[in-house]
Amino acid sequence: MTTIEVTASRSYPVEIGHGLLDSLGSKAAALVRGRRAAIVSDSAVYPLYGGAVQDSLAAAGFQVCAFVFPQGEQSKNGETYLRLLSFLAEHGLTRADLLVALGGGVTGDLTGFAAATYLRGVAYVQVPTTLLAMVDSSVGGKTAIDLPAGKNLAGAFYQPSLVLCDTALLATLPRPIFRDGCAEAIKYGILRGGSLFRALQEPRSWEAPEDLIAQCITIKRDTVGRDEFDTGCRQLLNLGHTIGHAVEAGSGFSLSHGQSIAVGMAAIARAAVSFGLCAPETRDAILDLLGRYDLPTTTDQTPEALCAIALGDKKRQGNTITLAVPREIGRCELLTIPVEALGDWIREGIS
Repeated sequence: MTTIEVTASRSYPVEIGHGLLDSLGSKAAALVRGRRAAIVSDSAVYPLYGGAVQDSLAAAGFQVCAFVFPQGEQSKNGETYLRLLSFLAEHGLTRADLLVALGGGVTGDLTGFAAATYLRGVAYVQVPTTLLAMVDSSVGGKTAIDLPAGKNLAGAFYQPSLVLCDTALLATLPRPIFRDGCAEAIKYGILRGGSLFRALQEPRSWEAPEDLIAQCITIKRDTVGRDEFDTGCRQLLNLGHTIGHAVEAGSGFSLSHGQSIAVGMAAIARAAVSFGLCAPETRDAILDLLGRYDLPTTTDQTPEALCAIALGDKKRQGNTITLAVPREIGRCELLTIPVEALGDWIREGIS
């Protein structure tokens, strides 16, 4: 097992290893005084692992209830969020009790936002069941729901008390969902370069995933430690996300988050070459790596449509928006541009 300590407004361990799920109850019991726990999960994950999580918590003395919502990004909305808050109140959870996010990024975002706002804050544990959630979204304390105007527009920075990454859970992932996580890992490879980027060039490296997951989490841990509230260097972790989120929303969320971010990273690399900010060799290395994982690098959505969506992105500040731009593998920079220039970047990126 690998343990990575995250130091932020709440410090907590991220544990990575095979077969950790059975220990959840005893570890959760050490975190809180109360003995009520609410599992939050979706309709695909709960039938697989809900019973084991419930048994582990019950064995540690918790009274357990479960809130299960329909799978998919479409459920990460205000209606589901308010239903969850009402569920917690109806089941008598107090500020001494615990929420458990059992699932992927949607579940973690929803549960974290509920934990941040129910009774002005209760403890929660992240139990990510997808590679994407393990390498990225379960760590760092970003929580959110979507609004009709855009993705992740209502949320809070609220750190979990524990992240438990049981790599055994990856065995049940459908291949396309596993590749979604690879897209976020590739993001970290582009940011860090070196041995991580080289390891990702060989997809068989994922046969023993603990080290790759730990490397990604370490990068995020270090970044969050310097900029917890996303006002500076943490924005580098948005590499590919401004355009990618627009692609995702423009598809009506029929394109997954990982696929959309892959398109976004390819687009920002192409645009960076067009504007003379990185060499064609860097762009080609990024496109080649995405291709090794059968991730998409193009979209048939129009630049105008994507720009209209992207201008509603939460990263916009007044009349500017900040992009994470690759200069070379292992070196990315933040570039603040006028909002009227965003269309040019998108046009160069997807053409």
